[in-house]
Amino acid sequence: MKNYLNKIKLYIVAHKKISIIVLIIILLLGFWIYKKVSNNSGEIRYVTSVVEKGTIISSVSGTGQVSASNQVDLKAKVSGDIVSINVKSGKKVLKGTLIAQIDAEEMQKSLRDAELSLQSAKISLEKLKIQNSKENISADLQKAYDDGFTDVSDAFLDLPSVLTGLEDVLAETNLSSSAARSAGKTAINYRDQAEKLYYTADDSYKNANGAFRDINRESSVEEIEKVIGSTYDVVKTLSDALKTAKNFVDYMADDAENNSNFTSAQDSLSEYINTISGHLSVLYSAKQEIETNKDGFLTSDLDLQSSEISVQQKENSLKDLKDELADYYVRAPFSGTVADIAVEKSDSISSGTTVATFITESKIAEIPFNEVDIAQIESGQKATLIFDAISDLTISGEVVEVDSVGTVSSGVVNYNVKISFDTQDERIKPGMSVTASVITDMAQDVLVVSSSAVKTKNGTSYVEVFSNALAEVKNGELGSISSILPEKKVVKVGLSDDTTTEIISGIKEGEIVVVKTVSGSSSSSTTSSTKSILSSMSGKNNKSSSNSAGGPPPGM
Repeated sequence: MKNYLNKIKLYIVAHKKISIIVLIIILLLGFWIYKKVSNNSGEIRYVTSVVEKGTIISSVSGTGQVSASNQVDLKAKVSGDIVSINVKSGKKVLKGTLIAQIDAEEMQKSLRDAELSLQSAKISLEKLKIQNSKENISADLQKAYDDGFTDVSDAFLDLPSVLTGLEDVLAETNLSSSAARSAGKTAINYRDQAEKLYYTADDSYKNANGAFRDINRESSVEEIEKVIGSTYDVVKTLSDALKTAKNFVDYMADDAENNSNFTSAQDSLSEYINTISGHLSVLYSAKQEIETNKDGFLTSDLDLQSSEISVQQKENSLKDLKDELADYYVRAPFSGTVADIAVEKSDSISSGTTVATFITESKIAEIPFNEVDIAQIESGQKATLIFDAISDLTISGEVVEVDSVGTVSSGVVNYNVKISFDTQDERIKPGMSVTASVITDMAQDVLVVSSSAVKTKNGTSYVEVFSNALAEVKNGELGSISSILPEKKVVKVGLSDDTTTEIISGIKEGEIVVVKTVSGSSSSSTTSSTKSILSSMSGKNNKSSSNSAGGPPPGM
């Protein structure tokens, strides 16, 4: 071995130039390999997408058969008293025809309150958008008191005549207490409630009117604000009295053989309701105007965002109430024949009670759903249907009946859902297999991202965001390299489907989010590339050495 090393040493000394060149090449090659491995082995590539607005549809799917029966039970979605039956057994009706109506008085009150609440929230939002100086705030507050005093004055011009008119309506012979007793329990309840509210409104009016006479525009703001509040309470109570009286008169008219005897009272009450509703809205706005200006400070971004969210929540609440109000009206889901009416006027029913049996010429699909999916399905939802035997056919439909009691098979509970077809096709036969996708929820014009972009940690959802677009991907590589790490932003998520997720808050449209990260895996390719280079370089060195004077060292 020592001999061998001595020979190499002698060769290097004898061929200094060649040895130095070979050494430099080896050092440069080593440095190049080191840089290549260190740069590529740990690199991370980011696949990104832009936050956009879109539509998300959430649905559940099931497989069943085309039913041989075209009979459907129309069931109530809410509990309450039946106030009217609008059709008779055996009658043919069109889709959307009102079959029966359930007492919706409480729901209508909630709806009115929600409308006023939304109106108040919008007023507050508009106020927040204006940055007021302290001088303007003071002037606006004084104007709010002046406007409120004017609104009270206008209300007291109409209140006496409306109160008298309501008293006259309730005193009519065909609307008396004895007439109500003849019409039944529901009529008595309506009249008693209307009369009670009338007396409450009349007493409140007398107290508020006395206080109003004792003040003027120069009175203290505390006195003016107190009168505005008491007048609002009078108008609100009177509004409830008028609406209850209207329900009573409508009920009596529906129950009478000749409902024209009640036309005058109905017209008068409708006019009074419109008048009082106008005052109610104006006085409510006046109260809110005063409160808003009393808290007149410069708007901050957080205050503005909070107000916008409040408006959105109240709009959603109002929409939900309107949707719930529709449940008090049982309508024909499609054109057909009313086979049987299962309830009578004044009956008290619960949710799920069969109101009528309906027969249609339209075909119906019966689809069993499990206990998890059935919780999301209700009558009126749209569905898409496809058929195993007719591959080119896809039609839309509507859920018309949902079983309230499931059937157990092999330990699994299923609930049958009946879905009507919006269009008819002669190729569809009873007994055919059909797959239905029922749309359970939908969000339109909302911010959406790929579901893979949303990550969760400790129950909190977040996305990774780049402030600027990354360099374009080249040579078919997956993702882009960034020297700057993405920022994590906490988000609130909404609906999601198979591929996308709704983002309610946390990011904005146009932001760049990370959909996927790809770790560097170029070590193996670098190694094989290195071997190739080494082999090539070795070949060149051998060739160069064999051509050098003196040839290779002995024994090599």
